[in-house]
Amino acid sequence: MNPHSEPSKRTGDSNSAATPSDSSAPTPSKSARPPKPSPPANPPNTTGPSRPIAPSGPTDSTSAAEPVGPADPVHTTTPSALSNPAYIAGSASPSDLSHSAATDSADESTAPSADAQVTLRSPAELADALPYFLGFYPDDSVVMVALHGERGRFGGRVRLGIPTDTAQWPDVAGQLADCLISAGKERDDRPAAIIVYLCQEPAAGESGKDVKDRLRPLAQRLRTACGALDVPVLEALCLSNGRFWSYCCPDFRCCPAEGTPMVMPGTSVMAAAAAYAGMQVRGSLKEMEARLRPRTGPRAAEQEKALDTAAGALVPHMLRRDGATAVRRDTLDLAGGMIHRFRLDTPSGSNRARDACDDALITDSEAAALILGLQDRITRDRAAEWMDGPAAAPALRLWRALARRCAGGYAEHAVAPLTLAGWVCWSTEDAPSARVALSCALALDPDYTFAQLLHRAINEGLDPEPLRRCLREQHQEAGAATEALTSSTAPSAKETPRPTKRSGPTRSGSAGRPRGPRGATGPGSRATDGRGRRATDGRDGSRR
Repeated sequence: MNPHSEPSKRTGDSNSAATPSDSSAPTPSKSARPPKPSPPANPPNTTGPSRPIAPSGPTDSTSAAEPVGPADPVHTTTPSALSNPAYIAGSASPSDLSHSAATDSADESTAPSADAQVTLRSPAELADALPYFLGFYPDDSVVMVALHGERGRFGGRVRLGIPTDTAQWPDVAGQLADCLISAGKERDDRPAAIIVYLCQEPAAGESGKDVKDRLRPLAQRLRTACGALDVPVLEALCLSNGRFWSYCCPDFRCCPAEGTPMVMPGTSVMAAAAAYAGMQVRGSLKEMEARLRPRTGPRAAEQEKALDTAAGALVPHMLRRDGATAVRRDTLDLAGGMIHRFRLDTPSGSNRARDACDDALITDSEAAALILGLQDRITRDRAAEWMDGPAAAPALRLWRALARRCAGGYAEHAVAPLTLAGWVCWSTEDAPSARVALSCALALDPDYTFAQLLHRAINEGLDPEPLRRCLREQHQEAGAATEALTSSTAPSAKETPRPTKRSGPTRSGSAGRPRGPRGATGPGSRATDGRGRRATDGRDGSRR
């Protein structure tokens, strides 16, 4: 279930909050100034199924939770191996958007306020807001969102693929609750409450209600784990097959057994606020991961053969003198040529159509050479210099295409292009896509240092500009060093050395002869015909 399309590029952030939710709560106002909500009551105990109360207030841009590394081994049986690592979104993620124009100011100006709030008044609005929290719809995932303060400012989020093995659910619930809550404690902003989402589409022969019933024990485990840490779960929702269910509301008048239909895409206040803020929902997690998965079928077999051939030729090349330097230079030259080729041919249409066009722009042998060359750390770091400006978009397309070419036994070779793709996404302010790419890389190699560092930096909400500046300086230094080496090895015209005289037997007595004006030793230094006369070539008496 993912009705969300791919709107325009995000250009800014704004605020969001949850508000009191009960069966008598008014619907969100469509006007620019809905009434100010009253202070909420105390949050209910997590052990009771009473109706959740969600307080309201502006989002604190510093309320992002601390990052999470790759998932533990107990998490490895998630429905999608690529979505295995858990992550917490940073403060600059799409959750910080405006959900309505509610403000406390008395200004009657029609211009939206920079501090406009997002007010979520019901489970339906909480369910509709989920893709905007993350920047995509999280298929087969458990998502936990922290609320802070009396008015329920939205804070950190943590997402993990739902384990297929139900025996892992207690451990998963405890780890996720501890991760989200302890992160807030480390930032001196302990969550006041938590909202839980369980998202999964029905399997063959299932209905959405069947999914809700099957996941109920996991929801209860999560509520119990949070309650054990003295943080209540205000709402736990199951989203499946275009409907949502509440695990916390026992009133079938507002939460019927057959579920409540989701709002139509683009019709909610949240969608309007997201469009105004330039927020981008990039489709579903599965759709984003599909752009990074390796090829399958006959094309994958052909690419694997090309990789075998390139690997066999690379080994003897590396064993030569200065072979590593030559391979790095050849790889970067080829990558630069590919980026130029991609830049000249910009495809259009759906993501699948654009990826197919990109795949057609690079041959199997070219892809093999680049994949193997990027396994070198120095080469990869130099390739990371294509991270902004006009080279960023074609570079991202190239790294994605290379990740799709890591077929068969070369699947782990995709870690380098996946990490480069994540780096370019983060550098171009697309943190959700960066997290997905880096999660894919860490699922293949949890110890890949570059991906770990980028993943943590994104989750902590750091600015990528210092790293971009470092790479620019590195590029300038490398260019200056190359230019200096070229100028030192190529002699200038003024310093061209004269050819040395051919060595020969020294004449007797020549050492004592006076030298001529040009340093010669007199007549003995000139070419003669053996009788003391200058030799000529017979053409106007010119000298030989």
